[in-house]
This record gives sequence, structure tokens and C-alpha cells, in this order.
Amino acid sequence: MSKVNVEFIANDTSYKLEVEPRESLADSLRDKCDLTGTHLGCEHGICGACTILINNEPVRSCLMFTVQASGKKIRTVEGLADGDELSIIQKAFWNEHGLQCGFCTPGFLMLSTWLLENEKKINKEKIKDLLSSNLCRCTGYQNILKAVETAAKEIGIWEKSEHQLDA
Repeated sequence: MSKVNVEFIANDTSYKLEVEPRESLADSLRDKCDLTGTHLGCEHGICGACTILINNEPVRSCLMFTVQASGKKIRTVEGLADGDELSIIQKAFWNEHGLQCGFCTPGFLMLSTWLLENEKKINKEKIKDLLSSNLCRCTGYQNILKAVETAAKEIGIWEKSEHQLDA
């Protein structure tokens, strides 16, 4: 099969790759860019472990061909921290114990990052609605939800839900 040249920016680094047209972006990120934080779970777009941001929109990288990423700006979990300084959402996941085995964590971090960066106000319902698209088999979700709530409070976009009791 003939290969295609693709160029994109991932985490502020320019990449020029030669790929087969059928190669998934998740595979290219992991195998050719050494961005192994993007995890492959179901490879059918259901679990969300491979969620990344492309032009600041959440995308399941297992469902996207690398050739479709040409000219795009990509952000993976490796692009969240600033050097050794974890991002707000990474710190919240750590402090609130929002991970166990960690396999699903990159997808949850990327989806949560998108939510925190793009919503003016966040409440429990909005978090649950968005994060229900990703699967976790270990945590029971409560600490993941608490981590996003903690981060939203820290950046000043938390809005108590109508039905939320004071605790």
C-alpha cells in the first residue's frame, strides 16, 4: 500500500510522518510520535481512553485516520503539564484519587480539560453528562467527578446545581 505524507502539530511540536492511509491517529501518536499517553481500549470509539483534543475539540483518536489530522493542532495528555508542573485537572485527579489503574485516565483528563477550558459555568449535571461518554472499570466514577468539580472550583467556574444539597 502506498504511503502518504502527513504534517501536524502535537503538543507544540511539529511532526512530519509517512503513514498508510488506513493508519489510525492513535497508532501514529503512540508508534511514530512516542506519545504513549494516548491509550487504546476498545478501538471502536466507545470507551474514550484514546480521547485527545484536535483544534481544541475532543476526538476519539482510534476512529480518526492520521491523514485526517494533516494541518491540525493536536493536544494529548503529555501536553497538559507545564514541564514538571501538573495542570489543574491533573492535580485534582491526584488529590481526589480520581484514578486507580490509570488506563482510562488520559481520556478523562483530556475530556475534562476541554470542559474546563470551554465552559463558563460547570455543575454536577454538566460533568456527569459529558464524562458519561468515557468508561472506567475501576473507580466507580465518584472521585473522577469530584476531581473535575475541585478543578472547576479552583478556576472559579463552579456553579452549584439546583438539586445539590449543601454538604
